[in-house]
Order: sequence, then C-alpha cells, then structure tokens
Amino acid sequence: MLELRGVRHRYGDRVVLELDTFRVAADAQLAIVGPNGSGKSTLLRLLALLERPTEGEVLLDGRPASTRRRDITLVEQQPVLLPGTVRDNLGYGLRARGVPRQDTALRVERVAGRLGLTPLLNRRRHELSDGEVQRVAVARALAIDPAVLLLDEPASAADRGAAQALYHALAEERSQRPFAVCLASHQLEDAYRWTDDIRALADGRLSPVTPENLFRVDLPSAATEGLKHVSVGRVTVALLSEKSGPAIIGIAPSDILVSRERLPSSARNVLPGRIVRLARQRSGAVQVTADVGIELAALVSPEAVGELGLVPGDDTVFTFKASAVRVF
Repeated sequence: MLELRGVRHRYGDRVVLELDTFRVAADAQLAIVGPNGSGKSTLLRLLALLERPTEGEVLLDGRPASTRRRDITLVEQQPVLLPGTVRDNLGYGLRARGVPRQDTALRVERVAGRLGLTPLLNRRRHELSDGEVQRVAVARALAIDPAVLLLDEPASAADRGAAQALYHALAEERSQRPFAVCLASHQLEDAYRWTDDIRALADGRLSPVTPENLFRVDLPSAATEGLKHVSVGRVTVALLSEKSGPAIIGIAPSDILVSRERLPSSARNVLPGRIVRLARQRSGAVQVTADVGIELAALVSPEAVGELGLVPGDDTVFTFKASAVRVF
C-alpha cells in the first residue's frame, strides 16, 4: 500500500494540498478527479517522490517509500521521450536496471504489441503525434513492471478509440500481473468505466461531494433573502453561504430531481436541458448527465428511467434546492 500520511504541502505561502491520509491499495484501480488547480498533479508528484511534502510522509507498505523508489512510476500529462527510437525508449528502464539484452528485447516487443506500438518501434519523437507520445510513455512505464503506476491525464491527447485501447491494455496488463493504478483524469466517463475507486479533490482537500458536479466560482459578498447567485457556465446557481470570493461549489447527484417538465417545487434551481448520456453505476443506480448550460449529473433508479422514458437527446429538467449546493 502506498500512503500519504499527515501531508500539508505548500508552494511559497500557499497551501496546495492538505490530506490527513490518502491510500492507494496494492491492487487499486483508483481515479483522482477535480477541477483545474485542485491539486491532482501535485498529489501524483508527491506519491511518485518527485516532490517532498512540506509536512508529512510518504509510505509504501508502512516504510518510507524512498527505500523502494523504483517500484513507483509516474507518467506525466506531457511526457518527455529520450533521444533515440521508440524501441530505445521502451527499453531504457530495463537497461538501467541491468536486465539482460535478450530479456529486454522480449519485454519491449510484448508491451509494444499490447499498446499497439509495434509499427512505431523504429520511429523517433518528431515522427509521433502527441497521443502516440503518451502511449509510448505508458508502455515505457509498464515495461519495468512497477508496483504502482501513476498516470496524469494519460489519454488527454488521444481520440476516443485510442483512449479505450489504452485502458484495455492496462486492464490486460493487470490481468497478467496485479499492480496498483492511480490516475488523474478530467474524463469522468473514463474514470467510472475503468476504475473502481473515485476520489474528488477540491482546493487540495478530499471532497465529500461526488466528483461530477464540482465548479470553481467567485462568490459575491451581497446576498438577497439569504441567497447568493453565482454564474457557472451559461447558468446562474442559487446557493446559501456566508463566504465570499473564490470557492468551489458542488451538487451531489443524489440531490438533483430529474423530470420531463418543471415540477411544482419551491427549489430555487430549476434548469431545463437535454440529456447527454445515461450510465449504469455499480450501485445499480443510473447516472443521467444533461447539458443544462453546464454539464450536470444526477442519479435516478432504473425504474425511474423507464417510467420517465429517459433517452439521450431528449429534453429534461434538473431541479435542486439552494441548500443542496455545498461550498468549499
């Protein structure tokens, strides 16, 4: 188990990460999600020992992780390839570890085949797309058989087909040799589809709100009838808060009512929109994502989906109370 314990990390006077505990189990398929600036990349860099926390410690199986640095590998969002060919890059970590040449060649061929890189083995960096560079970097990390693989937006430069192929390859690798995967992603659909543990960050802290409906806003100082109104995308959201200035707001999907038409309700937030997608969750509930001026996700039962006749492309109305909007 890889663990951050009692971590408080600063850049200058600014606290960017504050976590009492953050654990990555030995067989984890974990996703970290949250808005830009929430601390996802910093968290991965601390786990990878590329930065030392201002306060706190990083442990692997209960001991300082620095004693097993080679067991932890990070692929950053914009990875750098070494001079030489793709084949040279995939074999670099193995050569550095003293793996015999024949074994290195076999491992390179295997991981290249798994990630669809065999036709690219003799190419150099300038002959690759950004998406191909990301795949090469992931393959290079997999080749050394890490105990913990950390991925920062591993498919951000890939199209949907390439992204799915990448995640399929990771699943196949884990079926052959269990290891922990911890990825940061803006793609919630990928997070739900390819991981079984999702954690949200907001301003460097773990958020109690599920990750779908988190937004960065600027809270006004003035309130009307106890309410404040903030602009989020193309809509205005009513909420209750004594805070002002920059903040993160979150709406739990379970607090949103889904209907075909406006409901007779005193709720302050009534947002008409169009259904983007439906996704069955492991809990059995169905996540309904709609474009209401911003993309929001709600949870309903499978029975409700049938009764309301919810299908992608249809009109819907999302309703939630001002008190349901949490402020961080």
